[in-house]
Amino acid sequence: MKVLLLKDPKDRDSGPDPYIQELGLYGFETALIPVLSFEFVSLQTFFEKLSHPDSYEGLIFTSPRAVEAAKLCLGENSKNEAWRNSLQEKWNTKSVYVVGKATASLVEEIGLAPQGEKCGNAEKLAGYICARETPNSSPLLFPCGSLKREVLPTVLKEKGISLESLTVYQTAQHPSLQESLKNYFSQQGIPASITFFSPSGVRFCLQHIQKFSGDFINQIKFAAIGPTTAEAMEAEGIPVSCTAENPTPQDLAAGIKKALHL
Repeated sequence: MKVLLLKDPKDRDSGPDPYIQELGLYGFETALIPVLSFEFVSLQTFFEKLSHPDSYEGLIFTSPRAVEAAKLCLGENSKNEAWRNSLQEKWNTKSVYVVGKATASLVEEIGLAPQGEKCGNAEKLAGYICARETPNSSPLLFPCGSLKREVLPTVLKEKGISLESLTVYQTAQHPSLQESLKNYFSQQGIPASITFFSPSGVRFCLQHIQKFSGDFINQIKFAAIGPTTAEAMEAEGIPVSCTAENPTPQDLAAGIKKALHL
């Protein structure tokens, strides 16, 4: 049974993609199609802010890309040395909030201790932060993407918790997305299930999926990696057959299995 995941494959250096592995345990034949392309921006500004931990109460990372931007900031020898000698230790006296295990593991790679990783989305993380931070303190530094949703900033603002957002990457449609989807449907046929991994993925992919699946679209069980993506799907009129309880390979695989009545 074929399953299509609309996401980037995991870096080859770090072994096989965990979603393909987990779905394979259920006997699914899984394909990945990258949906988004990213361009990192304002990295010098980001490093300058990272160089002044005393100005902030902590950090917020809601996506792996934001942590990758931090890694790129620290790539130069002199900056990496400054990070390891003093900055890393200073940031570790503060809170570093994250959404999801993937983001948390990348944060650990740069020597920081993440918290809040079990919050599956920005709404839950906002509540987690509000329960721990004091209003009217120094701001939390929030490196983010150009398509960030306003949920987290809005909730924190309502609670009097200061936030300093900095766009560190721009998001666009992957240049080969349409061609990849066309090739998949012509060669593999109609999958039993398609999973969206972001609201941006819904926006960029839906018209192509409708075009290439034609009248067979009603046979596809559509899945969402989390509630935010499910909301975006519902807003476009896509029936959501399952939403992963948490954004993990295990929960997604279990959800798809249940949706397909296996």
